[in-house]
Amino acid sequence: MSTPPLSSPFHCPLCGGHNQCAMAAGRPPESCWCMAQPIAPAALAAVPTAQRGQVCICPACGTLPADAQQPFAGPQGSAPI
Repeated sequence: MSTPPLSSPFHCPLCGGHNQCAMAAGRPPESCWCMAQPIAPAALAAVPTAQRGQVCICPACGTLPADAQQPFAGPQGSAPI
């Protein structure tokens, strides 16, 4: 298994895949996938401490399983995860 790129604004720190971050792409934060879906708490906890607040996770790593999804409780904030 390869190590994901460190602090790349376009790559997920968990899997190394494209994170689809709207902010990294220069779009408004409210247009990001993470603003419309709940984020799995375990995924947020798995982000290395040094990368928290610096990079965003991808939908594949951050989306809750269908059987665990809860109603959306509002924006997760406009800062990277």
